[in-house]
Amino acid sequence: MTRIPYSPALSRRSVLRLGAGASAGMALAPLTGCAGPTGAPGPGAISLGLNRSLVSLDNKLNQFDAAVTVQRAVRQALTRIGKGLRPELVLADRFEMTEPTAWTVRLREGVRYSDGTPVTVKDVSTALKMYARVNGSFIVGLFPEMPTVEPVDERTFRLHTKRPVPILDQLMANILISPAARNRPEELSGGAGSGPYVVTAANSGTGEYTLAVNPRYWGRRPTVDRVRVRFVPEESSRVVAVRSGELDVIDTITPDSAEQLKGLPGVRLDRTSGTRVNQLFFNFRKPRGHPLADARVREALSYAIDGEALVRDVLTDSAQQAEGVVPLALKGAVRTGRYVHDPGEARKRLAALGASDLKVKIIWESGEFPADTSVMEAVLEMLRGAGVRASLQQFEPGGDIQQWRQGRRGDWDVLGNGFSVPTGHASTSLQGMYGGTPEKERSRDTYQGYVFPRIATRLADASAETDEKTRNARLAAVQKQIWDTRPCLWAFVPDVVLARRTRVRDVGLLQLNSYDLAAVRLEG
Repeated sequence: MTRIPYSPALSRRSVLRLGAGASAGMALAPLTGCAGPTGAPGPGAISLGLNRSLVSLDNKLNQFDAAVTVQRAVRQALTRIGKGLRPELVLADRFEMTEPTAWTVRLREGVRYSDGTPVTVKDVSTALKMYARVNGSFIVGLFPEMPTVEPVDERTFRLHTKRPVPILDQLMANILISPAARNRPEELSGGAGSGPYVVTAANSGTGEYTLAVNPRYWGRRPTVDRVRVRFVPEESSRVVAVRSGELDVIDTITPDSAEQLKGLPGVRLDRTSGTRVNQLFFNFRKPRGHPLADARVREALSYAIDGEALVRDVLTDSAQQAEGVVPLALKGAVRTGRYVHDPGEARKRLAALGASDLKVKIIWESGEFPADTSVMEAVLEMLRGAGVRASLQQFEPGGDIQQWRQGRRGDWDVLGNGFSVPTGHASTSLQGMYGGTPEKERSRDTYQGYVFPRIATRLADASAETDEKTRNARLAAVQKQIWDTRPCLWAFVPDVVLARRTRVRDVGLLQLNSYDLAAVRLEG
C-alpha cells in the first residue's frame, strides 16, 4: 500500500501532485493487466467500467450504488426513485395507501418477463419472502417490517403491515421482481427479468456482463442495443480507458481523476449532490469495559480528525462534512452536531478516561468511497498525532470483509463504510443503520452491532407516524439521540460524480448515483 503522509500543512496542490504522480505511474501498466475492457465498444453499444465487482444482477445482498443502474436494467421493481427523490411507478400503475396499515397496488397491464410470461401477484409475494430469508440482507434492514401480500384479483393486491409504513411505496423500489418458480434466497445472476435488457453473457467471478435489448420489453425500446459491463479495479485504468474510448462511462471517481478529465475533448463530467454517507463507523460489538464501548471515548477520538483538511486537501472540496447522522439532502434529515478538530482535547479526554494507550484498527474495502486510501492514510496520521496507535487493513473487492463486518471473522475497531439511501428518505437510513435490536443482532442483521433498544423503539414509533409533520418532528428528536451515542469517528457526504464520453447522451444522473440505462442514447 502506498502511504501518503499527512501533516496539517498538506496542501491541495501537494495532494493532487502525489495523486497525479501515482496515477500516471499506474497508468503505465497495460489495461489487460486487470479485469478491464479490451477494445472500443463499437456502434450501437456502450461499455461501463465499474469500480466494484458486480457479482450478480440481483440485489438481495449486492447493493452498491453503480450496480443499481445495471440491475434495474434487467430486473424491475413496482416503483423506483426518480428526480427530486420522488417515487415513480414502474411495474405498478397504482400504489396507494388505502388504510394506515394497508396499500392497494395494481400491476401494470401487459408487463411481461423476457421469456414472455406475465408478471404476477405471486411473483411479488415470492420476492418478498425470498428477500426476508437472506441472512444479513442490506435491503431487509431498510424495512421496519416486511409486508405481506393479499391477492385481490389477477393484477391487484394489498400490502399489509402490522404498523403503518408511510413510505412503503419508496421502500418497495428496492424489491426486484422475478418469476416465482425460479426465485430463491440467493442472488440471481441470470434468468428472466422484466427490464429493458437481458443478460447474454455473465461472469460473476470477473464482474463482466453483456446485456442486449429485451425483444419482449413491455415499455419503450432502448436506443442502445448492447451494454458491456466491466469491473476495472484500478481507477487509473478506468481513467485511461474513458480517455481512449475503450470505456464510455465510469462511476464514483475520485477528485484527482475528475481534475485529470475536466475539460478533455470527448469527455464530460456529470455531478450532483449525493445521498450517500461515508463513515468511519465504530465497532459496537465491543464487550463492556472495552474503551470503545464508552461513548465518551468515541467522542474523544473524533477530536483527532481534521475533517476540514480532509475535505479541502484530500477530497478537494468534492464532499461535505456530515452535520448529522444521515445526509441532509434526505427528506426528514436534520442537523445534529458537527465534528470538531482539537488533537489536544483528544489527548486530554482520552487521558481522563484512562484510554491514553489506545490501539485502533481501521478496516475498509477498496473502492468503498472515492479517494478511500488517501483518506485512510491521512486519518491514520491524525490519530497518531493525538497519541493513538492506529493501523489499517484494506480488503480487496470480493473478499471476506462482510464476515468481518458481521463479527464472524477478525476483530476491528473502525470500519470505513458507505451507506446508500435508496429511498431518498431519512427514516430508511435511520432504520437501516440505527434500528438494531437484540433479535436482529443474533442473526448479525444489525449495522456493525449498533443496538440501543430505546433508540430502536423511538425510531420505529417515529417511522410509523402517518402525519408527515409529526413524523419529521419525532425523527428529528431521535436523530439527536443517535448523535449523542457518537457512532462515527468521522463522516462525510460526497458529491456524485460520473465521467462519460460525449457520444453518450441523456444519462440523467440521479442523486442516488444511478441512472436509467434505457433512457441513454448514443451519438456517433
